[in-house]
Amino acid sequence: MTHKRLIMITGQLGLAAAILVGIGEFLLHYDKLARYTDTFAFFEGVTRDRATIGHFFGVLGAPLYVVGAVHIYLMLRPAHEVAARIAGLVMAYACIVGAVWIGSRASAVELVAAGGIPEQLALYELRYESLLQVVRLGVLALSVIFIWLCLTGRSHYPRMMALLNPIFLIIVSFILFFTVPTIGKYVMLIALNVAYFVMFSVSLAVASKLKMEG
Repeated sequence: MTHKRLIMITGQLGLAAAILVGIGEFLLHYDKLARYTDTFAFFEGVTRDRATIGHFFGVLGAPLYVVGAVHIYLMLRPAHEVAARIAGLVMAYACIVGAVWIGSRASAVELVAAGGIPEQLALYELRYESLLQVVRLGVLALSVIFIWLCLTGRSHYPRMMALLNPIFLIIVSFILFFTVPTIGKYVMLIALNVAYFVMFSVSLAVASKLKMEG
């Protein structure tokens, strides 16, 4: 397989992950009342069937993010091999932890439907919601390295690509939620997947124009 072909395939699978996990998380989390500031209230409107479908979309799609991390590494590598490798590994690790988290969400729906016993909800928060902190730190670290390497002008990306880092795109989703809630309520609940969708879409457009064999 040629180098460019590898870049394109890994990017396409990363984009597929963003779509599949985005669909899954939307099905698991969407609440017409947009009660997303409450850890469990928005689950009250999620049906068992919807949660089950969302579960499989999310869990089966999430591993593809690890392949997508290879794409990000390959696109950043010309700027700094070691930093690009760290960025790819951090993204992959955060996505693996995120896959464990999203795999728990259908069970959270059941906990809430069963009456939400405080002790059980507290254990759920300890065991699974705490994993989100790992994901967030990973996304932050990835974003910092991504911005730095894009701004060097030596990666495969143009410098302006630094703006399309995950943290900035997530912030945009939250701003939309609070300023234009009619749109934001559909975006904020899957903010990271939206960020990766934009990131991989633009990255693939850039990669398709690279002058290299394949």
